[in-house]
Amino acid sequence: MTLELLSSQKSFGGWHNRYRHRSASLNCDMVFAVYLPPQAEQGGRLPVLYWLSGLTCTDENFMQKAGAHRLAAELGLVLVAPDTSPRGAEVPGDPDGAWDFGHGAGFYLNATEEPWARHYRMHDYVVHELPTLVEAGFPVNERRGISGHSMGGHGALVCALRNPGRYRSLSAFAPIANPSNCPWGEKAFSRYLGGDRERWKGWDTCALLAEAEERLPILVDQGDADGFLVEQLRHEAMQAAAAAVGHPLTLRLQPGYEHGYYFIASFIDDHLRHHAAALNL
Repeated sequence: MTLELLSSQKSFGGWHNRYRHRSASLNCDMVFAVYLPPQAEQGGRLPVLYWLSGLTCTDENFMQKAGAHRLAAELGLVLVAPDTSPRGAEVPGDPDGAWDFGHGAGFYLNATEEPWARHYRMHDYVVHELPTLVEAGFPVNERRGISGHSMGGHGALVCALRNPGRYRSLSAFAPIANPSNCPWGEKAFSRYLGGDRERWKGWDTCALLAEAEERLPILVDQGDADGFLVEQLRHEAMQAAAAAVGHPLTLRLQPGYEHGYYFIASFIDDHLRHHAAALNL
């Protein structure tokens, strides 16, 4: 598969690179970013953390705003950030032009309904196609972690819970924890997956926790001043679902923090260290 290098910037002794490629899963061109810490130039293969961003974001938000490069460089941890949805003129967006569906809002699932099914297969892209590409083209090994924010936090949780053994570490910031029962999720699921709510359960963290084959420890940070907390994020539903089956969940409600990247930057080091411990760094 051909990768087109779009940009390259040195950061904390390593390199932040952006690439474009043609995605077979999504039937469109996709962009993703890779941060290679300085250890990547010393030989050997390094663990990798996949980061999934939220609604309206691209690969650039986390890499530019989270402040993750410094500690990733210290730890020897590769960071990979894909775009949040398929893009391009051939990819249908929200028919009403809204920001919470379509372009920038792929929800990290595999759509089954038309006209979305041809392109909106972000789960296959994140779990299979992108790691295959990264592991073939960069000095990384199969020690994978996954994390994300908001819609991307939902994506990280679902990717790990649906694919036991695929990831060694898991965390999330302010995830959409119960999308079957919030406006963002109901809008996306009804269009991407159809009206049968039973089918939605396969993409809902709370439902997946009940039947998870693997009890991978989860770290979640959530700001208590987050304007989306009550209506959209539903952290209390995830807490209850995890407690009901004894799934290891550390959920920290952080006083005074809101939903954006000031919040993420404040606690990203804790998450990187959480992943590093599980990835044997």
